[in-house]
Amino acid sequence: MPTGPAGGARRDARRGPGNGPSNPGKRRLGVMGGTFDPIHHGHLVAASEVAAQFHLDEVVFVPTGQPWQKSERAVSPAEDRYLMTVIATAENPQFSVSRIDIDRGGATYTTDTLRDLRALNPDTDLFFITGADALGQILTWRAAEELFSLAHFIGVTRPGHVLADPGLPEGGVSLVEVPALAISSTDCRSRVAKGDPVWYLVPDGVVRYIDKRELYRGE
Repeated sequence: MPTGPAGGARRDARRGPGNGPSNPGKRRLGVMGGTFDPIHHGHLVAASEVAAQFHLDEVVFVPTGQPWQKSERAVSPAEDRYLMTVIATAENPQFSVSRIDIDRGGATYTTDTLRDLRALNPDTDLFFITGADALGQILTWRAAEELFSLAHFIGVTRPGHVLADPGLPEGGVSLVEVPALAISSTDCRSRVAKGDPVWYLVPDGVVRYIDKRELYRGE
């Protein structure tokens, strides 16, 4: 499976074209950023469904280096989160994993991620995949005014969620319903800490990695 910098859903088409920008001849690259602490099946199903709905050529998973939004709690070491993401995505040839945020150092900001990926993939349309809850806060992110010039944003959500933010640009945002998003990394960590199983919530190889590295035991 390639690593390193990237070389059952219903779409809500209330905002702009149903599957984002249409530029014949350009690659369509999905970008799924996240802490992935740990990565779980909800992430993988969301990426797969968005790839199908938006006709993406590839989805690159980008584990954060130092997530600025989660400064109130310690996150697992970046190398552990990166390796869990590699393990989880290894069997899907459409998925890859990038170290750009980890290797950059410092706090991770989405604008930096997208700028770097655009520099590495100049003839490519970028589609940033995130949770709809996070998408509702996007105007508070650093350099928010630049984000929509770098990528089309796709919010993945549980069925029935309505995104109501008049500040979001027409044509710059889409919603995709993904039922598997009932799984959360927070719940997975909590289950491990209590000694409860996380089989079938996270990929088998990640379960084994968590056990081997004794992650989340002290939370």
